[in-house]
Amino acid sequence: MSKKPIIVFEGIEGSGKSHHISIVSKYLSKKKINHIKIREPGGNPNSEKIRKLILNNKSNFNKDTDLLLYMAARSENMNIIKRSFNKKIILIDRFTDSTIAYQHYGMGVDLNLIETLNKYLLKNIRISFTFLNIVNQKNLQKRLKQRKSLNRYDKFKMSFYNKVQKGFLNLSKKQKNKYQLINSNLDIDNNEKLILDKIDRLIK
Repeated sequence: MSKKPIIVFEGIEGSGKSHHISIVSKYLSKKKINHIKIREPGGNPNSEKIRKLILNNKSNFNKDTDLLLYMAARSENMNIIKRSFNKKIILIDRFTDSTIAYQHYGMGVDLNLIETLNKYLLKNIRISFTFLNIVNQKNLQKRLKQRKSLNRYDKFKMSFYNKVQKGFLNLSKKQKNKYQLINSNLDIDNNEKLILDKIDRLIK
């Protein structure tokens, strides 16, 4: 594995992925290790504009439009990723597997279409490792209630999130050696240590 890996944090809403990627970024900064941190959708000015459009509560896109907007945001991010590939550690809050989990498993978009678009955008770029954060329904509902504001993707039915999380788990089984499951229902401090220990092994 490259000493400058691409490390992705995946999971449904309320699973703690954004918290953990922030902890890892602070850890790397403290150790003065060169890295970038981006999120999807978002990550650069153009992608952030698309993010606002996708997540706006007044938006009502069909599933194919949603897919193409996510891919458009990813397309804008690929310039940043390609410039940093093998030069810096790349941390990504949601990436290609999120598109499959949400758009295919959650919304029923054709899997071949999603994979074709991902291959076109990524070319030779490969994800090194993925942390998949999982959460039960009770904690998901509790954490969403604690948010100051909810975006469009925070307001789906629980059955949707269940399908998406099962989709993530299916993807993780296909790449066991490149996935680590983080049970976010357990103690957050232990999970942070678990992740940082793995980060140390990935970059040494």
